[in-house]
Amino acid sequence: MPSELRYWTVLDPAHRVVVEADDFLLHHRLGRDGAESTSQSYAASLALFFDWAASIRKPWRESAPYLGRFVYWLQHYRPDRIAAGRTEVVRGPRRVNAIMAAVRSFFRHTAAVGQLDPQVMGVVYDSFDSYTVNEAERGAHRPRARARHRLSEPHSPIVNAEGEDVAGLLRAARNARDRFIVIAMWRMGLRRGELAGLRRSDVHFVPDASRLGCGFRGTHLHVVRRTNPNGAWAKSRRQRVVPADWLTVQAYDQYISERARVDPGGRSDFLLVNLFADPVGTPMRPGGINELLARLSSRAHLRRPVHPHMLRHSFATNIAEHGGTADVLKELLGHAWISSSEVYLHPSPERLRAVVNRVPAPRKDGEKQ
Repeated sequence: MPSELRYWTVLDPAHRVVVEADDFLLHHRLGRDGAESTSQSYAASLALFFDWAASIRKPWRESAPYLGRFVYWLQHYRPDRIAAGRTEVVRGPRRVNAIMAAVRSFFRHTAAVGQLDPQVMGVVYDSFDSYTVNEAERGAHRPRARARHRLSEPHSPIVNAEGEDVAGLLRAARNARDRFIVIAMWRMGLRRGELAGLRRSDVHFVPDASRLGCGFRGTHLHVVRRTNPNGAWAKSRRQRVVPADWLTVQAYDQYISERARVDPGGRSDFLLVNLFADPVGTPMRPGGINELLARLSSRAHLRRPVHPHMLRHSFATNIAEHGGTADVLKELLGHAWISSSEVYLHPSPERLRAVVNRVPAPRKDGEKQ
């Protein structure tokens, strides 16, 4: 776009923009301040939806009664496999549900702007009544909607980067920048887009930042959503402060010294820049963090590669195991809903066993308490 803001859209077989889809995706990107990556995911989901509607020879506006078939189509068919007549599962429940969520959002938008008959939503959702207990009118009924087409997802345990995995990554790192990236994600729980989007002015690694116009005491950094030329994006709309421990500050100081030697001009305000490949001094891409962790995992001969979110999961699990409550986790991780943080409060089997073992056994008669 002229503003350099980017979003994804959908083209029909004649390479013409699908107007309704484009309107929805542009609204998500601009009207709702959505991420470019989300517009890409939504566009891919809608492209599949339009392909399926064409395959059953139905205009997309008339396809809602057949969405159950779409779910089956998503599970079992792919364009290169339809001709061969194969029906193996090619998309799992989690991916199918994500595609259906995008389609439902598209239907809601088109109904809201008059591009779709609102009565169609009764086919997309089941409506039912539920009591509200936190409203002024206690006991009043409020209608709620539940998606009709949603598959049961298998329980997926949280996968953490274990301590020995992190130690292996740090040993495999050959420079201070790479060590700082690992430690910052492990000790601060930053998403890769948040870390790649940090500016040097966001980092307040000083005991008192009042001279910087910041009232938060102690070493910390600010996670701020911006449109960045390297594609980095902070998921949360709300700015948050993340405290930093001494290990993170030490790794940061070593990285800044290294950066000053390699890129003395300091041309970029981005915190993470390319130092060992051209063009030197340009912002590091979020995908570059994935590539870095893959290289370090291979170099360290880890039994499984470490991904950025595994380090974030480890941070959250460590906070929960050391007394962090759901509201604390929500603030530190930048979750929009506290339910997203509660998953880390589920105790591990080892913690359950430890609690049971600490329960005192009953004493025999006459034995002193």
